[in-house]
Amino acid sequence: MERSWLDRIRTALQYLFGRWPVLVHDATAACLAWLGAYWFRFNLDRIPDVFLDQALSMLPLVVFWHLVFFIVFGVHRGAWRFTSTHDLAVILKSVVVGTAVVAFSIFLATRLVAVPRSVFPLHGVFLVGLLIGTRILYRLFRDRQISRGEGKRVLIVGAGAAGDMLLKDLGRNHEIHYDVVGFIDDDQTKKGREIQGVRVLDRCSALPQLARLLRIELILIAVPSANAEEMRSIVDYCERAQTPFRTLPKVQDILDGSASSADLRSVELDDLLGRDPVNLDWEAMGQMIRNRRVLITGGAGSIGSELCRQVARLDPEEITLFEQNEFSLYSLAMELEEQFPDVQFRRLLGDVCDSEAVQFVFSQYRPEVVFHAAAYKHVPMLQAQLRETIRNNTVGTMVTARAAVECGVQKFILISTDKAVNPTSMMGVSKRLAEMVAQLNNAKSPTAFITVRFGNVLGSAGSVVPLFERQIRAGGPVTVTDPMMTRYFMTISEACQLILQACAIGRGGEIFVLNMGEPVKIDYLARQMIRLSGKLPEEEIEIRYTGLRPGEKLTEELFHPDEDLAPTSYDKILLAQSRSFDETHLESELETLRRSVELYDHEQARHIAIGLVPEYREFQESNTPESPDQAA
Repeated sequence: MERSWLDRIRTALQYLFGRWPVLVHDATAACLAWLGAYWFRFNLDRIPDVFLDQALSMLPLVVFWHLVFFIVFGVHRGAWRFTSTHDLAVILKSVVVGTAVVAFSIFLATRLVAVPRSVFPLHGVFLVGLLIGTRILYRLFRDRQISRGEGKRVLIVGAGAAGDMLLKDLGRNHEIHYDVVGFIDDDQTKKGREIQGVRVLDRCSALPQLARLLRIELILIAVPSANAEEMRSIVDYCERAQTPFRTLPKVQDILDGSASSADLRSVELDDLLGRDPVNLDWEAMGQMIRNRRVLITGGAGSIGSELCRQVARLDPEEITLFEQNEFSLYSLAMELEEQFPDVQFRRLLGDVCDSEAVQFVFSQYRPEVVFHAAAYKHVPMLQAQLRETIRNNTVGTMVTARAAVECGVQKFILISTDKAVNPTSMMGVSKRLAEMVAQLNNAKSPTAFITVRFGNVLGSAGSVVPLFERQIRAGGPVTVTDPMMTRYFMTISEACQLILQACAIGRGGEIFVLNMGEPVKIDYLARQMIRLSGKLPEEEIEIRYTGLRPGEKLTEELFHPDEDLAPTSYDKILLAQSRSFDETHLESELETLRRSVELYDHEQARHIAIGLVPEYREFQESNTPESPDQAA
């Protein structure tokens, strides 16, 4: 305990020593105010010697008590550059209390002999004036310096609470000085108003003209409530202004304390694609995961690794990562063990198609909840690798599902894809067969098999976003298969959270379809990524159209026409009505498919797979137009 108090005292003294210029200034102000009060009392004339001697003898007492109350009230803690009404109130309180104590102390010491009573109120008034005046003058001086060009000239888009907070936080940034010239806001009722002395100039459409007129060097976007369409519009105006722009951190990052409004960042792709915040029932998800053993296959992949992070936050008994990529598994395990020291992680190398290995893992570690995320997903490559596609995506699911049933797993969640709907690729066929495997096992076992189907996720391994990023860094060209191609997108974090939510509400046999919003043109995606990198599409970075690759579709679908969609209690999760099939026939054909894969009988494997997925349509190469204009 003594050590703790000593440490506190030492810390306080170190801080006070660091603020010594302020304390010296305030002590000097107390001296001047005390002597000035005497001078004023005697009509700005010579102070009689008897009164001057008394004033000087009491000066140490005056300075001492004022310094004590300056420290008690925290006058020394205020930053002069940002003096506010709060600082003024603190100064006023400290001076009033300090002056009262000084008067009482001098009364006890001298009975006010040779000390005029009027000196005390005059002293208090002069001291308040000196303390406040010097601080305000300093702030005005610094503001004037910035306005003369020492600070970067800035426009803030958004004159609401976020803009006000950003302006305050920018003022506290001692490393980079910003000269906030004005605000921009589409709310015309705010035009002409002032926020902390900074005027709201006009609406967003005037941004390009104002940026040139006012020689703006940086545009800061402070509109956290903006939807994707509004953000795209703001970014478009910023690009027309040919001025660099930044935006606030994500609201969730500010709320959880991982970022402040001054931690400006580049506008990111997901800001423009438009995904509303996910409202989740964390309690329901916690009840499903808490104190349970969880197995995640493909645990080091894009979806699998994020699932690990999300599950770890829900207090599982342990998480088993089953992955065939050694380095990815090692890297993820190191990250998770550091981030979640209270969670037990098991890292196991293995292949979901290895029946003996899978059986051992299930019997040894007895998982209660399984997330099956192990899958190959690169459509063009898999189109030429039929055997491996079926083996990994379909047979791997069969092996894992069988082990789950034998082990008595409570819930088995299959991660599926929109490519399983009306597939034009063998990858899509393999994932549709995996969905059928889940339904078949759900029908004949107490284990609840739940399928979650969704589209592309931003930034996943092998997806178009990392490809475009590499191409842009290399100076182009950026390759787009077709100007009319569209895809559904969501963030990896959002996808995994919705997977957990679907798992929590699923009872077995369901195919949950995640609401992916509106599809996005890949061409638009490429152009926006180029712009966000600070380049101009076609002018600085070429966009080259290469044509559809084997197995690809122009547009993806999230559900089959025979799968009647029904809402759930969660807006972003829909329930697709499972299609019926002959279970005996399916089971027999799947077993034959497995044997043909083992025997490298590609023709038979292809024949069986296509026979089980009659909606499969052979890939037809399209005639790709040379530009979007031609495509239109």
